Amino acid sequence: MELHDVWFVLIAVLWTGYFFLEGFDFGIGVLTKLLARNRAEKRVLINTIGPVWDGNEVWLLTAGGATFAAFPEWYATLFSGFYLPLLVILVCLIVRGVAFEYRVKRPEEKWQRNWETAIFWTSLIPAFLWGVAFGNIVHGVKIDRNLEYVGSVWDLLNPYALLGGLVTLTLFTFHGTVFASLKTVGEIRERARALALRVGLVTAVLALAFLLWTQADSGDAKSLVALVVAVAALVAALVANQAGREGWSFALSGVTIVAAVAMLFLTLFPNVMPSTLNADWSLTVTNASSSAYTLKIMTWLAVIATPVVLLYQGWTYWVFRKRIGTQHLADAAH
Repeated sequence: MELHDVWFVLIAVLWTGYFFLEGFDFGIGVLTKLLARNRAEKRVLINTIGPVWDGNEVWLLTAGGATFAAFPEWYATLFSGFYLPLLVILVCLIVRGVAFEYRVKRPEEKWQRNWETAIFWTSLIPAFLWGVAFGNIVHGVKIDRNLEYVGSVWDLLNPYALLGGLVTLTLFTFHGTVFASLKTVGEIRERARALALRVGLVTAVLALAFLLWTQADSGDAKSLVALVVAVAALVAALVANQAGREGWSFALSGVTIVAAVAMLFLTLFPNVMPSTLNADWSLTVTNASSSAYTLKIMTWLAVIATPVVLLYQGWTYWVFRKRIGTQHLADAAH
């Protein structure tokens, strides 16, 4: 296997990790409107991800940086062609981070309610737009002979990509709902389990339609296996949720995300951005990659740094592993 193939796999792993971890972050943000009945319950939901949300976003920075270094042509075409939706995602992530920190800086109810509304919208919008972006990457976009995107922003809003956006939005919401039932106690935990069933059923229908469309469009035997695993894991997650096995349900919803993202990258390879104008103008792992020397240096850095990052993040989750409820909130806390 060539180094550019290795880095395609590593970038796929980074995006998978990001969607697995940030997926339930986005889901919790959406649940502040769908699940929480009062401001105390909103505080409980936000506190479930309070210690980890910023660490989860490191996976996005790493995935973007790795793409820039390993596949500069891919990075340039992607970020220039998808400039507007990626800018919206970036603004949402900035506002979302500010909202988490500034929400408790003042005790006024209006101040806190406005920041909580910001958390909802800046979780919902990126959860949808990431699906739109990856739907276009897999399905193909208008790339000319100079390897440049020549379409418009409206070309990105095609039925396949919009369906992909609905899948990521509902899947992340389901992932977050299961995480909420795993991390909370009392009434909010029971309502989270009930909501997970409803959201999961909607997710199953949308995900099955999207993955079957992907398989019919550009799939092979490997992607078919990933499709079956994703669907089976989602069904199993629903069964585990109904049985009250939140840990298993969360793990299986994570497997669904991993298998679904794996399927997208399997159908994409060896392309990194297919051209709908001419297949010969597609960006591939060979014509979009950096030099062999650059990839070699990056590989050694990844071998050294990756275990350290994984150990630290794993330790963080272990420290903050306990469930919380409204009874754990300090009365005087903002």
